[in-house]
Amino acid sequence: MTEVRENVGPTEEAAERMRKTILVELEAILTSPIFRGSERCKQFLEYVVTHHLNGHPELLKERTIGTELFGRPPGYATGEDPVVRVQAGQVRHRLEQYYQTTPTKPKLRIELPLGTYSPSFQWNTAEPVEKLPAAESPAPAPPQAPKSRWRHPMVWAFVAALLLLAAAVGFVQTSMRQARLQKDTLGQFWAPVFASQQPVLICLTKPVVYRPTQDLYRKYARQHPGAYTNEVERTTQPLAMRSDESVQWGDMYDAKDYGVAVGDAYAAVDLSGLLGRIGKPSQVRIGSNYSFEDLRNSPAILVGAFNNGWTMQMMTNLHFSFTEEHEDFSIREAAPGSRIWRPRANARGQLAEDYALIGRILDSKTGQFTVFIAGITSAGTQAAGDLISNPVSLERALHALPANWQSKNLELVLEIPVTDSVPSPARVVASYSW
Repeated sequence: MTEVRENVGPTEEAAERMRKTILVELEAILTSPIFRGSERCKQFLEYVVTHHLNGHPELLKERTIGTELFGRPPGYATGEDPVVRVQAGQVRHRLEQYYQTTPTKPKLRIELPLGTYSPSFQWNTAEPVEKLPAAESPAPAPPQAPKSRWRHPMVWAFVAALLLLAAAVGFVQTSMRQARLQKDTLGQFWAPVFASQQPVLICLTKPVVYRPTQDLYRKYARQHPGAYTNEVERTTQPLAMRSDESVQWGDMYDAKDYGVAVGDAYAAVDLSGLLGRIGKPSQVRIGSNYSFEDLRNSPAILVGAFNNGWTMQMMTNLHFSFTEEHEDFSIREAAPGSRIWRPRANARGQLAEDYALIGRILDSKTGQFTVFIAGITSAGTQAAGDLISNPVSLERALHALPANWQSKNLELVLEIPVTDSVPSPARVVASYSW
Protein backbone atom coordinates (compact mmCIF):
# COMPACT_ATOMS: atom_id res chain seq x y z
CA MET A 1 0.00 0.00 0.00
CA THR A 2 1.30 3.44 -0.91
CA GLU A 3 1.61 5.76 2.07
CA VAL A 4 -0.23 9.10 1.64
CA ARG A 5 1.56 12.02 3.32
CA GLU A 6 0.07 15.43 4.01
CA ASN A 7 1.78 18.52 2.68
CA VAL A 8 3.21 19.79 5.94
CA GLY A 9 3.93 23.55 6.22
CA PRO A 10 7.03 25.14 7.71
CA THR A 11 8.02 24.09 11.22
CA GLU A 12 7.54 26.51 14.11
CA GLU A 13 11.25 27.25 14.11
CA ALA A 14 11.22 28.02 10.38
CA ALA A 15 8.08 30.13 10.74
CA GLU A 16 9.69 32.20 13.50
CA ARG A 17 12.80 32.64 11.36
CA MET A 18 10.63 33.86 8.49
CA ARG A 19 8.80 36.27 10.80
CA LYS A 20 12.06 37.78 12.06
CA THR A 21 13.35 38.20 8.49
CA ILE A 22 10.14 40.01 7.51
CA LEU A 23 10.37 42.34 10.53
CA VAL A 24 14.01 43.13 9.74
CA GLU A 25 13.04 44.01 6.16
CA LEU A 26 10.10 46.09 7.44
CA GLU A 27 12.42 48.08 9.71
CA ALA A 28 14.83 48.67 6.82
CA ILE A 29 11.97 50.03 4.70
CA LEU A 30 10.55 52.27 7.44
CA THR A 31 13.94 53.84 8.19
CA SER A 32 14.84 54.33 4.51
CA PRO A 33 14.93 57.87 3.06
CA ILE A 34 11.93 57.08 0.85
CA PHE A 35 9.65 56.29 3.83
CA ARG A 36 11.30 58.46 6.46
CA GLY A 37 9.56 61.60 5.21
CA SER A 38 6.00 60.23 5.38
CA GLU A 39 4.72 59.32 8.83
CA ARG A 40 1.38 58.20 7.40
CA CYS A 41 2.99 55.74 4.95
CA LYS A 42 5.17 54.33 7.73
CA GLN A 43 2.17 53.85 10.02
CA PHE A 44 0.11 52.26 7.25
CA LEU A 45 2.77 49.75 6.20
CA GLU A 46 3.68 48.83 9.79
CA TYR A 47 -0.01 48.36 10.63
CA VAL A 48 -0.83 45.98 7.77
CA VAL A 49 2.39 43.93 8.06
CA THR A 50 2.15 43.57 11.86
CA HIS A 51 -1.49 42.50 11.87
CA HIS A 52 -0.87 40.11 8.96
CA LEU A 53 1.96 38.44 10.87
CA ASN A 54 -0.11 38.30 14.05
CA GLY A 55 -2.93 36.50 12.20
CA HIS A 56 -5.58 39.23 12.34
CA PRO A 57 -6.96 39.48 8.77
CA GLU A 58 -10.18 41.01 10.14
CA LEU A 59 -8.19 44.18 10.94
CA LEU A 60 -7.06 44.59 7.31
CA LYS A 61 -10.43 45.83 6.01
CA GLU A 62 -10.76 49.33 4.55
CA ARG A 63 -13.26 50.60 7.12
CA THR A 64 -11.28 49.14 10.04
CA ILE A 65 -8.03 50.74 8.83
CA GLY A 66 -9.83 54.06 8.34
CA THR A 67 -11.11 53.90 11.92
CA GLU A 68 -7.89 52.66 13.54
CA LEU A 69 -5.31 54.71 11.61
CA PHE A 70 -7.13 57.76 10.33
CA GLY A 71 -9.60 58.44 13.14
CA ARG A 72 -12.71 57.98 11.02
CA PRO A 73 -15.92 57.13 12.91
CA PRO A 74 -17.00 53.47 12.95
CA GLY A 75 -19.27 52.70 10.02
CA TYR A 76 -18.12 55.71 7.95
CA ALA A 77 -18.88 55.62 4.21
CA THR A 78 -15.73 54.36 2.51
CA GLY A 79 -17.17 55.21 -0.91
CA GLU A 80 -17.29 58.89 0.03
CA ASP A 81 -14.00 58.98 1.93
CA PRO A 82 -11.20 57.14 0.05
CA VAL A 83 -8.44 58.07 2.52
CA VAL A 84 -7.39 54.41 2.96
CA ARG A 85 -7.28 53.74 -0.79
CA VAL A 86 -5.28 56.92 -1.39
CA GLN A 87 -2.79 56.07 1.35
CA ALA A 88 -2.44 52.49 0.10
CA GLY A 89 -1.61 53.84 -3.35
CA GLN A 90 1.11 56.06 -1.89
CA VAL A 91 2.56 53.11 0.05
CA ARG A 92 2.66 50.97 -3.12
CA HIS A 93 4.43 53.79 -4.95
CA ARG A 94 7.03 54.22 -2.21
CA LEU A 95 7.63 50.46 -1.99
CA GLU A 96 8.31 50.38 -5.71
CA GLN A 97 10.73 53.29 -5.33
CA TYR A 98 12.45 51.58 -2.41
CA TYR A 99 13.11 48.32 -4.25
CA GLN A 100 14.23 50.14 -7.38
CA THR A 101 16.86 52.14 -5.48
CA THR A 102 18.01 49.78 -2.72
CA PRO A 103 21.71 49.05 -3.37
CA THR A 104 21.64 45.38 -2.32
CA LYS A 105 19.10 42.71 -3.17
CA PRO A 106 17.12 41.93 0.03
CA LYS A 107 16.11 38.47 1.15
CA LEU A 108 12.49 39.30 0.40
CA ARG A 109 10.20 41.98 -1.01
CA ILE A 110 7.24 43.28 0.97
CA GLU A 111 4.42 44.15 -1.42
CA LEU A 112 0.88 45.46 -1.10
CA PRO A 113 -1.06 43.93 -4.02
CA LEU A 114 -3.75 45.97 -5.74
CA GLY A 115 -7.24 45.31 -4.46
CA THR A 116 -6.20 44.22 -0.97
CA TYR A 117 -4.68 45.62 2.21
CA SER A 118 -3.05 42.31 3.14
CA PRO A 119 0.69 42.39 2.34
CA SER A 120 2.49 39.67 0.45
CA PHE A 121 6.13 38.57 0.75
CA GLN A 122 8.18 37.65 -2.30
CA TRP A 123 11.25 35.71 -1.19
CA ASN A 124 14.51 36.06 -3.09
CA THR A 125 16.12 33.13 -1.25
CA ALA A 126 15.08 29.59 -0.44
CA GLU A 127 14.85 30.41 3.27
CA PRO A 128 11.07 30.00 3.73
CA VAL A 129 10.85 26.78 1.73
CA GLU A 130 10.87 23.48 3.59
CA LYS A 131 12.50 21.20 1.00
CA LEU A 132 11.38 17.59 0.80
CA PRO A 133 13.97 14.81 0.58
CA ALA A 134 15.00 13.97 -2.95
CA ALA A 135 13.33 10.52 -2.72
CA GLU A 136 9.92 12.12 -2.20
CA SER A 137 10.19 14.28 -5.31
CA PRO A 138 8.64 12.64 -8.37
CA ALA A 139 11.07 12.05 -11.21
CA PRO A 140 10.45 14.41 -14.09
CA ALA A 141 8.97 12.80 -17.16
CA PRO A 142 11.34 12.59 -20.10
CA PRO A 143 10.73 15.32 -22.66
CA GLN A 144 8.79 14.28 -25.71
CA ALA A 145 8.89 16.01 -29.05
CA PRO A 146 5.47 17.55 -29.76
CA LYS A 147 3.61 16.22 -32.72
CA SER A 148 3.18 19.07 -35.14
CA ARG A 149 -0.19 19.35 -36.87
CA TRP A 150 0.19 22.98 -37.91
CA ARG A 151 1.14 22.16 -41.49
CA HIS A 152 -2.37 20.99 -42.34
CA PRO A 153 -4.32 23.73 -44.23
CA MET A 154 -7.52 22.96 -42.29
CA VAL A 155 -5.74 23.90 -39.06
CA TRP A 156 -4.78 27.31 -40.41
CA ALA A 157 -8.31 27.89 -41.66
CA PHE A 158 -9.67 27.02 -38.22
CA VAL A 159 -7.22 29.42 -36.50
CA ALA A 160 -8.14 32.22 -38.92
CA ALA A 161 -11.83 31.67 -38.21
CA LEU A 162 -11.20 31.85 -34.47
CA LEU A 163 -9.31 35.14 -34.86
CA LEU A 164 -12.13 36.65 -36.91
CA LEU A 165 -14.66 35.47 -34.36
CA ALA A 166 -12.63 37.00 -31.49
CA ALA A 167 -12.39 40.32 -33.35
CA ALA A 168 -16.15 40.34 -33.97
CA VAL A 169 -16.91 39.54 -30.33
CA GLY A 170 -14.56 42.31 -29.20
CA PHE A 171 -16.30 44.82 -31.50
CA VAL A 172 -19.74 43.81 -30.25
CA GLN A 173 -18.65 43.99 -26.61
CA THR A 174 -17.17 47.47 -27.12
CA SER A 175 -20.37 48.66 -28.83
CA MET A 176 -22.53 47.23 -26.04
CA ARG A 177 -20.32 48.81 -23.38
CA GLN A 178 -20.60 52.22 -25.05
CA ALA A 179 -24.38 51.80 -25.36
CA ARG A 180 -24.62 51.02 -21.64
CA LEU A 181 -22.51 54.07 -20.84
CA GLN A 182 -25.01 56.34 -22.58
CA LYS A 183 -27.56 55.37 -19.92
CA ASP A 184 -25.59 56.36 -16.81
CA THR A 185 -24.32 59.69 -15.56
CA LEU A 186 -20.63 58.94 -16.05
CA GLY A 187 -21.26 57.78 -19.61
CA GLN A 188 -23.36 60.86 -20.40
CA PHE A 189 -20.66 63.16 -19.05
CA TRP A 190 -17.96 61.57 -21.20
CA ALA A 191 -20.09 60.75 -24.26
CA PRO A 192 -18.64 63.62 -26.39
CA VAL A 193 -15.20 61.95 -26.46
CA PHE A 194 -16.64 59.32 -28.82
CA ALA A 195 -17.48 61.98 -31.43
CA SER A 196 -13.80 61.93 -32.45
CA GLN A 197 -11.73 58.99 -33.63
CA GLN A 198 -8.65 60.58 -32.08
CA PRO A 199 -7.44 59.48 -28.62
CA VAL A 200 -8.12 61.76 -25.67
CA LEU A 201 -5.06 63.77 -24.67
CA ILE A 202 -4.45 63.92 -20.91
CA CYS A 203 -2.32 67.04 -20.66
CA LEU A 204 -0.08 67.70 -17.64
CA THR A 205 2.36 70.52 -17.20
CA LYS A 206 6.01 70.33 -16.16
CA PRO A 207 6.87 73.50 -14.25
CA VAL A 208 10.42 74.68 -13.79
CA VAL A 209 12.17 72.92 -10.89
CA TYR A 210 15.54 73.98 -9.49
CA ARG A 211 17.84 71.57 -7.68
CA PRO A 212 21.15 72.08 -5.83
CA THR A 213 24.24 71.34 -7.90
CA GLN A 214 26.69 68.58 -7.01
CA ASP A 215 29.18 71.29 -5.94
CA LEU A 216 26.75 72.55 -3.31
CA TYR A 217 26.26 69.02 -1.97
CA ARG A 218 30.05 68.54 -1.82
CA LYS A 219 30.42 71.86 0.01
CA TYR A 220 27.82 70.75 2.56
CA ALA A 221 29.41 67.28 2.90
CA ARG A 222 32.80 68.85 3.77
CA GLN A 223 31.16 70.44 6.79
CA HIS A 224 28.98 67.40 7.56
CA PRO A 225 30.93 64.22 6.64
CA GLY A 226 28.77 61.33 5.51
CA ALA A 227 25.84 63.48 4.42
CA TYR A 228 24.29 63.10 0.94
CA THR A 229 26.80 60.55 -0.26
CA ASN A 230 24.53 59.04 -2.94
CA GLU A 231 21.86 60.15 -5.39
CA VAL A 232 19.02 58.50 -3.47
CA GLU A 233 19.69 60.76 -0.46
CA ARG A 234 20.21 63.82 -2.65
CA THR A 235 16.92 63.20 -4.45
CA THR A 236 14.68 62.20 -1.55
CA GLN A 237 15.98 64.32 1.36
CA PRO A 238 15.84 68.14 1.57
CA LEU A 239 19.20 69.86 1.80
CA ALA A 240 19.49 70.59 5.53
CA MET A 241 21.09 74.04 5.35
CA ARG A 242 20.43 76.70 7.97
CA SER A 243 18.02 79.45 7.05
CA ASP A 244 20.75 82.10 7.43
CA GLU A 245 23.17 80.36 5.04
CA SER A 246 23.52 81.99 1.62
CA VAL A 247 23.34 80.19 -1.70
CA GLN A 248 24.65 81.55 -4.98
CA TRP A 249 22.46 81.34 -8.08
CA GLY A 250 25.16 79.20 -9.67
CA ASP A 251 24.60 76.64 -6.89
CA MET A 252 21.23 75.74 -8.46
CA TYR A 253 20.33 74.29 -11.84
CA ASP A 254 17.19 73.73 -13.90
CA ALA A 255 16.26 70.06 -13.35
CA LYS A 256 14.40 69.28 -16.57
CA ASP A 257 13.58 65.68 -15.57
CA TYR A 258 11.58 66.76 -12.51
CA GLY A 259 8.40 68.69 -11.98
CA VAL A 260 5.03 66.91 -12.31
CA ALA A 261 2.87 67.73 -9.27
CA VAL A 262 1.76 64.77 -7.15
CA GLY A 263 -1.93 65.66 -7.39
CA ASP A 264 -1.69 66.04 -11.16
CA ALA A 265 -0.09 62.60 -11.46
CA TYR A 266 -2.81 60.94 -9.34
CA ALA A 267 -5.51 62.64 -11.43
CA ALA A 268 -3.88 61.52 -14.69
CA VAL A 269 -3.75 57.90 -13.47
CA ASP A 270 -7.44 57.99 -12.48
CA LEU A 271 -8.44 59.52 -15.81
CA SER A 272 -6.38 57.11 -17.90
CA GLY A 273 -7.93 54.18 -16.04
CA LEU A 274 -11.43 55.59 -16.53
CA LEU A 275 -11.00 56.10 -20.28
CA GLY A 276 -9.66 52.57 -20.58
CA ARG A 277 -12.74 51.20 -18.81
CA ILE A 278 -15.15 53.03 -21.14
CA GLY A 279 -13.23 51.90 -24.21
CA LYS A 280 -11.71 55.23 -25.31
CA PRO A 281 -7.96 55.32 -26.08
CA SER A 282 -5.93 58.05 -24.38
CA GLN A 283 -2.45 59.51 -24.44
CA VAL A 284 -0.67 61.29 -21.60
CA ARG A 285 1.24 64.39 -22.71
CA ILE A 286 3.62 66.20 -20.33
CA GLY A 287 5.18 69.65 -20.48
CA SER A 288 6.02 70.84 -23.98
CA ASN A 289 4.96 67.51 -25.49
CA TYR A 290 1.68 68.98 -26.79
CA SER A 291 0.72 72.14 -28.66
CA PHE A 292 -2.35 74.17 -29.59
CA GLU A 293 -2.46 72.23 -32.86
CA ASP A 294 -2.67 68.96 -30.88
CA LEU A 295 -5.55 70.39 -28.84
CA ARG A 296 -7.34 71.35 -32.08
CA ASN A 297 -7.10 67.80 -33.43
CA SER A 298 -8.12 65.76 -30.36
CA PRO A 299 -10.45 65.93 -27.36
CA ALA A 300 -8.38 66.82 -24.32
CA ILE A 301 -8.31 66.87 -20.53
CA LEU A 302 -6.23 69.72 -19.10
CA VAL A 303 -4.91 68.89 -15.64
CA GLY A 304 -3.78 71.60 -13.20
CA ALA A 305 -4.44 75.35 -12.93
CA PHE A 306 -1.74 77.85 -11.99
CA ASN A 307 0.96 75.44 -13.13
CA ASN A 308 -0.73 74.89 -16.52
CA GLY A 309 -0.74 77.83 -18.92
CA TRP A 310 -3.20 76.11 -21.29
CA THR A 311 -5.79 75.76 -18.53
CA MET A 312 -5.52 79.41 -17.58
CA GLN A 313 -5.78 80.49 -21.21
CA MET A 314 -8.71 78.22 -22.08
CA MET A 315 -10.74 79.23 -19.00
CA THR A 316 -10.51 82.97 -19.70
CA ASN A 317 -13.97 84.60 -19.68
CA LEU A 318 -15.75 81.56 -18.24
CA HIS A 319 -18.28 81.99 -15.43
CA PHE A 320 -15.86 80.54 -12.85
CA SER A 321 -12.11 81.03 -13.30
CA PHE A 322 -8.84 81.03 -11.39
CA THR A 323 -7.43 84.38 -10.35
CA GLU A 324 -4.15 85.60 -8.86
CA GLU A 325 -3.91 89.03 -7.26
CA HIS A 326 -0.91 90.05 -5.20
CA GLU A 327 0.02 86.39 -4.61
CA ASP A 328 -3.55 85.65 -3.51
CA PHE A 329 -4.79 82.55 -5.38
CA SER A 330 -8.52 81.95 -5.64
CA ILE A 331 -11.51 80.88 -7.72
CA ARG A 332 -13.76 83.81 -8.62
CA GLU A 333 -17.26 84.06 -10.08
CA ALA A 334 -17.76 86.50 -12.97
CA ALA A 335 -21.12 87.89 -11.87
CA PRO A 336 -22.54 90.78 -9.81
CA GLY A 337 -21.79 90.10 -6.14
CA SER A 338 -19.33 87.45 -7.29
CA ARG A 339 -18.34 84.71 -4.87
CA ILE A 340 -14.70 83.96 -4.13
CA TRP A 341 -13.17 80.73 -2.82
CA ARG A 342 -9.67 80.63 -1.30
CA PRO A 343 -7.68 77.79 0.29
CA ARG A 344 -7.57 77.73 4.08
CA ALA A 345 -4.72 76.72 6.41
CA ASN A 346 -4.99 75.30 9.94
CA ALA A 347 -3.36 76.66 13.10
CA ARG A 348 -0.08 74.90 12.19
CA GLY A 349 0.03 76.58 8.81
CA GLN A 350 -0.82 73.35 6.94
CA LEU A 351 -3.37 73.25 4.12
CA ALA A 352 -6.75 72.33 5.60
CA GLU A 353 -9.14 73.18 2.78
CA ASP A 354 -8.71 73.56 -0.96
CA TYR A 355 -11.00 74.40 -3.86
CA ALA A 356 -11.05 73.07 -7.41
CA LEU A 357 -12.80 73.57 -10.73
CA ILE A 358 -14.13 70.97 -13.14
CA GLY A 359 -15.08 72.31 -16.56
CA ARG A 360 -16.76 70.42 -19.41
CA ILE A 361 -16.76 72.45 -22.63
CA LEU A 362 -18.43 70.82 -25.63
CA ASP A 363 -16.83 73.19 -28.14
CA SER A 364 -13.88 74.99 -26.60
CA LYS A 365 -11.55 77.57 -28.14
CA THR A 366 -9.83 74.67 -29.89
CA GLY A 367 -13.04 73.47 -31.53
CA GLN A 368 -12.76 70.19 -29.59
CA PHE A 369 -14.44 68.74 -26.53
CA THR A 370 -12.28 69.81 -23.58
CA VAL A 371 -12.38 69.01 -19.87
CA PHE A 372 -10.56 71.00 -17.18
CA ILE A 373 -9.61 69.37 -13.88
CA ALA A 374 -7.73 71.76 -11.62
CA GLY A 375 -7.34 72.67 -7.97
CA ILE A 376 -5.87 75.82 -6.50
CA THR A 377 -3.25 73.47 -5.07
CA SER A 378 -2.17 69.96 -6.04
CA ALA A 379 -4.48 68.41 -3.42
CA GLY A 380 -7.52 69.96 -5.09
CA THR A 381 -6.51 68.61 -8.49
CA GLN A 382 -6.15 65.11 -7.05
CA ALA A 383 -9.61 65.25 -5.45
CA ALA A 384 -11.19 66.60 -8.66
CA GLY A 385 -9.65 63.75 -10.66
CA ASP A 386 -11.03 61.23 -8.18
CA LEU A 387 -14.54 62.71 -8.34
CA ILE A 388 -14.76 62.89 -12.12
CA SER A 389 -13.64 59.27 -12.59
CA ASN A 390 -15.89 57.82 -9.86
CA PRO A 391 -19.45 57.02 -11.08
CA VAL A 392 -21.06 57.41 -7.64
CA SER A 393 -19.30 60.68 -6.80
CA LEU A 394 -19.95 62.14 -10.26
CA GLU A 395 -23.65 61.30 -10.16
CA ARG A 396 -23.95 62.93 -6.73
CA ALA A 397 -22.13 66.01 -8.01
CA LEU A 398 -24.43 66.43 -11.04
CA HIS A 399 -27.79 65.60 -9.48
CA ALA A 400 -28.76 69.27 -8.95
CA LEU A 401 -28.06 70.35 -12.54
CA PRO A 402 -30.84 70.97 -15.08
CA ALA A 403 -32.35 67.86 -16.65
CA ASN A 404 -30.75 68.59 -20.05
CA TRP A 405 -27.23 69.16 -18.74
CA GLN A 406 -25.90 66.49 -21.12
CA SER A 407 -26.07 68.96 -24.04
CA LYS A 408 -24.62 71.91 -22.12
CA ASN A 409 -21.26 73.27 -21.05
CA LEU A 410 -20.67 72.80 -17.32
CA GLU A 411 -18.54 74.21 -14.52
CA LEU A 412 -18.40 72.85 -10.98
CA VAL A 413 -16.69 74.45 -7.98
CA LEU A 414 -15.48 71.85 -5.47
CA GLU A 415 -14.61 72.17 -1.79
CA ILE A 416 -11.99 69.69 -0.53
CA PRO A 417 -11.02 69.12 3.12
CA VAL A 418 -7.33 68.21 3.43
CA THR A 419 -5.68 66.32 6.31
CA ASP A 420 -1.91 65.81 6.45
CA SER A 421 -1.69 66.65 2.73
CA VAL A 422 -4.25 63.92 1.90
CA PRO A 423 -7.43 65.27 0.26
CA SER A 424 -10.84 63.98 1.32
CA PRO A 425 -13.72 63.54 -1.14
CA ALA A 426 -14.80 66.76 -2.83
CA ARG A 427 -18.19 68.47 -2.37
CA VAL A 428 -19.83 70.67 -5.00
CA VAL A 429 -20.44 74.18 -3.63
CA ALA A 430 -21.40 75.97 -6.87
CA SER A 431 -22.25 75.07 -10.46
CA TYR A 432 -23.08 76.78 -13.73
CA SER A 433 -24.28 75.47 -17.08
CA TRP A 434 -24.95 77.18 -20.39
